[in-house]
Amino acid sequence: MNVKKNLLKIAACAVLLFFGGVLIIFPDRYLSVCFNGLCLWAESVLPSLFPFMIITLLLIKLGAAQIAAKPFNRLSAKLKLPNVGVPLFLMSVFSGYPAGSRILYEYCEQGLIDRSEAKKLAPLLSTCGPLFALGTVGARAFGGGNAGVKLLCACLISVLTTSLIYCFFSGRKQAPPPLTKLTPTDGDVLYSSFYGGVTACLVAGGFICFFYTLSQVIADFNIFKPLALILSPLLGQDAANGLCLGLCEATGGCFAVAHAGGFFALPLAGFLLTFGGASILMQQLCYLTKCGIKPAFFIGFKFLQGLLSFGILCLFGL
Repeated sequence: MNVKKNLLKIAACAVLLFFGGVLIIFPDRYLSVCFNGLCLWAESVLPSLFPFMIITLLLIKLGAAQIAAKPFNRLSAKLKLPNVGVPLFLMSVFSGYPAGSRILYEYCEQGLIDRSEAKKLAPLLSTCGPLFALGTVGARAFGGGNAGVKLLCACLISVLTTSLIYCFFSGRKQAPPPLTKLTPTDGDVLYSSFYGGVTACLVAGGFICFFYTLSQVIADFNIFKPLALILSPLLGQDAANGLCLGLCEATGGCFAVAHAGGFFALPLAGFLLTFGGASILMQQLCYLTKCGIKPAFFIGFKFLQGLLSFGILCLFGL
């Protein structure tokens, strides 16, 4: 196990050194790319993430989510979900990445759910937000129409289907601990909610900028070319290149596959929105690993959800 971890650290260090060296050698190229990544975050992600992040954190700290969970206790029991599963899922849907994982972390930190419950909820509380799917990708990337609606529906269906099947077959404790209402202390609920929301959004912006720049380095040095060559006979060269970019940073990848066009453009965007790419996955894992969620489990689950979203849009996306 230690050998494996050391090899992973060595590989990560090698990638980071290569990335840093490229930025130093070609500053004119990648300074503008980094700026474009910041613009992408400011124009497309921040407006759809920040307001809902604040709202969800306030609802959690005021105990509203726990109160809202009571009418769903019977439904949660039948689905073998933790008691707060339904309202937290709704919060995640309205907020988008990475708010659902941040919500889960808040509940774990407060001791309101244990690690086994967090493992059940982690794939469920991982959805793209409606503003991002409908506005950023649907309207801006695909030019409007009902593309955004299809993308959002495919993402939600794939997340719900896989997560509920997993919860149902993984069982549930016979006597889950009752949740207690969180009471505001020291008058800092508003401040802590805004501080947490601003911090989370800034961290998300950092991830997007970093991985957007990294994706351009990968493209410039043809690092994903073998994968693109394998996929291009089925998807087309431009769509395959866009998918490879999206595996690193999903937002830019969605714009790339939309620009490529063709039958697989919408399904590929659905896969990227649902899977998330390295940038979105790492944002979520920053919170989930603190809840005891193993990266391999979560990434594998998201890949399965992405494949299901791709299949749904191939069948019903036209």
